[in-house]
Amino acid sequence: MSDHNSHDVLRRDPRAEWIARNRLHPLHGTVASSETAEVRGPSGLLRKNPHKVGFIGPNGIKRIDRLKGNAAATGKGRRTGAAQDVQLPLHKVENPDFYIVVVPDMVGGRLTGHDKDVIGQAHKLAAGIEGNGAVLAVCFGQSKEEHFDTAGVDRLLLLDDELYEGYCPEQRLAALVQVEAGYQPKHWLFPDSVNGGSDLGSRLAARIKERPAVQAWQVDNQISVCRGAGGTTDITRATPRLLMLAEECADQIDETRHEALSLELPVVPAVIAQLQDKGQVAVDPNAISLAEAEFILSAGNGIHNWDQFHEAAAVLGATEGASRVAVDDGFMPRFRQVGATGTWVTARVYLAVGISGAIQHMQGIGQCDKVIAINTDAGCDMVKRAALSVIGDSEEILSELIQRVQEFRTQSSAGGDQDAA
Repeated sequence: MSDHNSHDVLRRDPRAEWIARNRLHPLHGTVASSETAEVRGPSGLLRKNPHKVGFIGPNGIKRIDRLKGNAAATGKGRRTGAAQDVQLPLHKVENPDFYIVVVPDMVGGRLTGHDKDVIGQAHKLAAGIEGNGAVLAVCFGQSKEEHFDTAGVDRLLLLDDELYEGYCPEQRLAALVQVEAGYQPKHWLFPDSVNGGSDLGSRLAARIKERPAVQAWQVDNQISVCRGAGGTTDITRATPRLLMLAEECADQIDETRHEALSLELPVVPAVIAQLQDKGQVAVDPNAISLAEAEFILSAGNGIHNWDQFHEAAAVLGATEGASRVAVDDGFMPRFRQVGATGTWVTARVYLAVGISGAIQHMQGIGQCDKVIAINTDAGCDMVKRAALSVIGDSEEILSELIQRVQEFRTQSSAGGDQDAA
């Protein structure tokens, strides 16, 4: 007779295992999120769940939960209830022992994906230094960003005076020199980009006599690996105080919320600029190549009124793009094709009209910041990819969009004339 009790015998629950494997099952979220849920193979050995948060695959990449434990509530892939806001844990730094300063590009007044990568790298460096470190973001110009906290900013220095509007690198450099004197940061981090990070970082490096690391993409507190020779080779060197970082240099902060406490800087003396910003020059949006365009209006098989599409692009000031179907049908030239077989684009706003979202097209817009979809099919891949979707007839929606933009500009012009009067 066995000395073991019956409750010591491991018993499998085939139904629970099947639900855990079936991501479309209504109860999948309950079973998969259970900490005690185990899936055993025929031999009785535990099976690893590659969909579980924290799972590290063979490539060393750790799976993170971008829905913050709210996957079941969002109904992603399942027929469940509505989403609920989940409050991220607050990361606080009461009395910082040191600072790591990040100077984001803030294109359009908002943090870019590149900026958030750099902030993530700042926290990675801070974790390797003894003491309580704070990430200080120094931002210039008018800010429209509402999520400095979830981006990982512990302290925020927002310099939005008129002195810092437009292209004024000398004035911004004067402010950074004061930050250097007042906070003596362990590291200065800039995005290595054409949006201002490379220029301003180089100026500061010359002023504080630091030899910067440029195009750095793997960085820790001892060693930095930088791309050289047009990205064809790696250069390894000791990590300096000032780094200009490539995109995807580190994981973005997405599991904690930070204080983003505002700081103030003493009055910075006005600098007599050697370069005068005369404002932006109006150009034809279609004279800009797709690879460099920031706002793209792209047409697919769902467009039937092409005259209206061209009018919408002109009214919006957008560069025209197209899917392969529209190009193959002869409605748009080949150089307007977006996708893996056309042009890979990195627009800040990509407005897709009547594009269902073939895999080659989705690859081509993978680096776009915000995707907006207009389509009649609410279940198409483009709608799933989009941050904002409008379901309906494209001709009616574009007509309304053109009318509203024209009305807005008319009101803005009238308001400006009244102010002048």
